[in-house]
Amino acid sequence: MIESLPKIASLTQEEARQKIEALVQEIEEHNYRYYVLDNPTIDDAAYDQLLRELQELEKHYPDLIEPHSPTQRVGGKALEAFGTVKHRHPLLSLANAFTAQDLRDFDRRVRERASQPITYVVEPKIDGLTVVLHYQKGLFVGGATRGDGETGEDITENLKTLRTLPLRLREQWPALEVRGEAFISKEDFAQLNREREEKEEPLFANPRNAAAGSLRQLDPKVTAQRPLRVYLYTILHVEGPTVKEHKEALKLLEKAGLPVNQEQKHCKTIEEAIAYCESWIEKRHQLPYEIDGMVVKVNEVEEYEKLGVTAKSPRYAIAFKFPAEQVVTRIRNIVIGVGRTGVLTPTAELEPVRVAGTTVSRASLHNEDLIREKDIRIGDYVLLQKAGDIIPEVLSVLKEKRKGDEKPFAMPERCPECGEPVSRLDGEVALRCTSSACPAQAIEGLIHFASRDAMNMEGVGPALLEQFWKAGLVKQPTDLYRLKTSELRNLERFGEKSATKTVKAIEESKSRGLPALLFALGIRHVGQKAAKTLAQHFGSIDGLMKATEEELQSIEEIGPKMAQSIRSYFSNQANQQLIEELKELGLRLEMNQEEKRAEQSLQGLTFVLTGTLETLSRKEAQTLLEERGAKVSSSVSKKTSFVVAGAEAGSKLEKAQALQVPVLTEKEFLQRIGLS
Repeated sequence: MIESLPKIASLTQEEARQKIEALVQEIEEHNYRYYVLDNPTIDDAAYDQLLRELQELEKHYPDLIEPHSPTQRVGGKALEAFGTVKHRHPLLSLANAFTAQDLRDFDRRVRERASQPITYVVEPKIDGLTVVLHYQKGLFVGGATRGDGETGEDITENLKTLRTLPLRLREQWPALEVRGEAFISKEDFAQLNREREEKEEPLFANPRNAAAGSLRQLDPKVTAQRPLRVYLYTILHVEGPTVKEHKEALKLLEKAGLPVNQEQKHCKTIEEAIAYCESWIEKRHQLPYEIDGMVVKVNEVEEYEKLGVTAKSPRYAIAFKFPAEQVVTRIRNIVIGVGRTGVLTPTAELEPVRVAGTTVSRASLHNEDLIREKDIRIGDYVLLQKAGDIIPEVLSVLKEKRKGDEKPFAMPERCPECGEPVSRLDGEVALRCTSSACPAQAIEGLIHFASRDAMNMEGVGPALLEQFWKAGLVKQPTDLYRLKTSELRNLERFGEKSATKTVKAIEESKSRGLPALLFALGIRHVGQKAAKTLAQHFGSIDGLMKATEEELQSIEEIGPKMAQSIRSYFSNQANQQLIEELKELGLRLEMNQEEKRAEQSLQGLTFVLTGTLETLSRKEAQTLLEERGAKVSSSVSKKTSFVVAGAEAGSKLEKAQALQVPVLTEKEFLQRIGLS
């Protein structure tokens, strides 16, 4: 460690420069030992002391601050928008293998094309965000997202904030371009969501979304506060060393000071590679980060050109995707929840079990018919999996494990929340509570009204709304707009600042517009898409309220059931009173001319979305299209106007090309809808 600094004021410029450089080098060495070698030699307090000494010196000698100094990671000025970066070579996505035979077929295709014996390197496939880093003469000069594979977003300032990423390499090669994956560990993700929950901010759905959202912040200071890490795995371009094998490339990256995944393995045969892939199916949850498979890559780099690429993926690498994990657990009880539309949903309370990386203690059983079909009883042992590795699902009952004391389950005849009778409507499998005064429905209705896809009252989530309900402050949506900061200050965990913030968020929701409000009202069968269609057609809520069932059914996409539900809703006197009160409170209940023009910009066009978009979720892209009047279809035909193709686009892209349907990249799509 550096000796105690003499009085800073007594240093000459040259002495200060030497001290600063010595501190930078020592801090870089400790970063290398911590992030690359996983073998730190000092504790956090000693490291922080070194950093403070460097900050103090640079404070007195600002002209000696270098761009690669560890103090320059705090984040610079916020950007108005990301610039774009054209990639030197297309960044292709990987084809998928799901079975050992798929990997053997891949090996056969490789050996048929290769000119020498082939070996493989197998590495974990981290579920994060692809990044490309550029170094010149050992200094970090820029970085980008994968984007559409051809062009990415310039996220240089955000990448500078990652402590795992060296700003100066240990090797001073003239140029290096390297591909890697940015991610957030499971532990850091859990802590990040705990902090967001305490601040009443929306939680991240998973570590991948958290990583992607963190790196795409326009303010680098926000990124600097997120626990991002990065592993590098492919040299895209290098001037200096000659790289003949992929395993050598990984060693070169590590030698240069870049973090490389240590779970890699060089396999001499495809059978050895298969065995290594399959060994991680069970072990993957022991890793501190999420992986969704393993990458099998030809080790002999000089063969890559001979092996070539397809339209969307290289022939020298493939991703082995893990199967959905299945576990056995026991049903302790079956409880009933009541939703905002009165539907009674049975949920299994389970003996807690670890599956797909998380502990599961509950699983929806959906409805009475499913329980009867699978003969699910309280006390049964069941086979459980997460559908798509996300939603817990009871697959089947292990009837051979029954002991005779298991209890058949019957749905209640009365609502467990309000005690009123329940009934099943013609043609439906769901039981519903028939009472309009049911408190469970009212609370769920408030949660829906304030939700992101509806009135989007930022920070006003389920826990807060339940607190308002129990305090007697809010019984229906209009009560939200009458809340005062003086009322909220008296509630637990509320102060002046949080009360003011909540009231402001509710007030701002008044300008969300007619489509959002129609969805927020929770009219049965009316989802977001139908709400936008109705808003565009009628232009105001008054026009919609006067519409007959015949008028409603004349609108494409509005069928008899929805038309009947809409008429029933607006014929109800209590609902009419609700609308009048919302008008008096200042909510916008009609479309302005600008909104009408925006809604009609893609009128008559049909889009198909395929593959993974880099900057938007599939749902967000669909919402943007539908807001502009376009239809979004799940299949490609001659009537399709455009196909929007992201990474790993499959058969839909191929069909579009065969039918000569125009294909848009994500960038072209955003330009077309006016967002780029």
